Amino acid sequence: MKPEFKILSPTAILGYGFPEESFRRGMAEKPDLIAVDGGSTDPGPYYLGAGKSFTDRAGVKRDLRYMLTAGVETGIPVVIGTAGGSGAAPHLEWCREIVLEIAREEGLRFRMAVIPTDVDRAIVHEALDGGRIEPLDLVPPLTHEAIDASPHIVAQIGVEPFMRALEAGAQVVLAGRAYDPACFAALPILRGYDAGLALHCGKILECAAIAASPGSGSDCALGILREDSFVLKALSDERKFTAESAAAHTLYEKSDPYFLPGPGGTLDLTGCEFIEHPDGTVEVRGSKHVDRPYQVKLEGARPVGYRTLAIAGTRDPIMIGSIDSIIEAVQARVAKILGEGNPARVFFHLHGKNGVMVHLEPAKDARAHELGIVIEVVADTQEQADTVCSLTRSTLLHYGYPGRVATAGNLAFPFSPSDVRAGTVYEFSLYHLMTVDEAKLFPFRMESIGQEGMQ
Repeated sequence: MKPEFKILSPTAILGYGFPEESFRRGMAEKPDLIAVDGGSTDPGPYYLGAGKSFTDRAGVKRDLRYMLTAGVETGIPVVIGTAGGSGAAPHLEWCREIVLEIAREEGLRFRMAVIPTDVDRAIVHEALDGGRIEPLDLVPPLTHEAIDASPHIVAQIGVEPFMRALEAGAQVVLAGRAYDPACFAALPILRGYDAGLALHCGKILECAAIAASPGSGSDCALGILREDSFVLKALSDERKFTAESAAAHTLYEKSDPYFLPGPGGTLDLTGCEFIEHPDGTVEVRGSKHVDRPYQVKLEGARPVGYRTLAIAGTRDPIMIGSIDSIIEAVQARVAKILGEGNPARVFFHLHGKNGVMVHLEPAKDARAHELGIVIEVVADTQEQADTVCSLTRSTLLHYGYPGRVATAGNLAFPFSPSDVRAGTVYEFSLYHLMTVDEAKLFPFRMESIGQEGMQ
């Protein structure tokens, strides 16, 4: 029988934080691995396209300080996936610099493997011409134009690049964009644990205590791999794992309840069972990994314009009752003033009516007592966006709709200035699968941190 392999997941995303007490409890369990997912595409395409992190630098540094000092002092490997939020070259370097700062401040010495996951445009062009790229569901076919327009193109790497880095003796592994479970599953798979169990455990641990009850993205969780199962354990007295919470998180971010595709294979959960124990832990059995041709998901984002926003509210029941016709009339008046050739696109987000689900909102006849109105303008230049937003905001503010009583203004503005420049707008341009020989694409480089002449 294999000994237990313990994985400490400090937080749902690096920089989201965690209680020190929970982390200390996790370290008291003597984990074999400290791993964390550093990012996601959930915050949208801007951060990948702009090369910026969506997590705060001070928060990331705080979390990493705990992880690195504890890991290096005890000899426990520390593995970080999707560094900097999106995992492209600028995100990876941003996170690497934080690691180096902490090493200098704490006097740490260790070997760190850095795994870039950017994919050269020439490789993507060649793969497209060779028929080795296919779109995900509801995604249009890839074009050469989209490839060239994307400042950064990354691939979600699987466990193999992590395994090679760890096998080479890395104490810390810092990777670009990665399949979420990979940073958790690589070392146990390298040690001979079942790939299906390791990946399923990683799938849950990548969000740490979100999968517990009550869930939290800012608390630690422990995964304990065994030969034929794994156990999930909360590290705070405030929460516990239940069969329902663990099973529910298994469905998280999946289009199919039974199969989760990833690089080089599919996680098959058709025979999976969740066993709830009285001590607040859950044991999971039956997860399987099925090999398939090796594909990685490509991600890229391209600029499509500039955005300006105005945020306002109204509590006038007459205006609320006619808001659709009022907005239509305001848009017509703005178009008439600007004349033909206006390239700007104007969107109204009506929170309290259908601001979240828009045309999919089922409560179409519900009447709110107040509305939050977000005016969004996207144009070819920032100046154009500013102009159209200003004109749209002022036209709606003073528009004389039928039944209007007060004439001082239709809107309440919570902020001054009322119009906010939001800068460059990005849209996802690559969300496609590419068949690859991953061993040739994602090499690591080893750095000796804290050694004389390094850093």
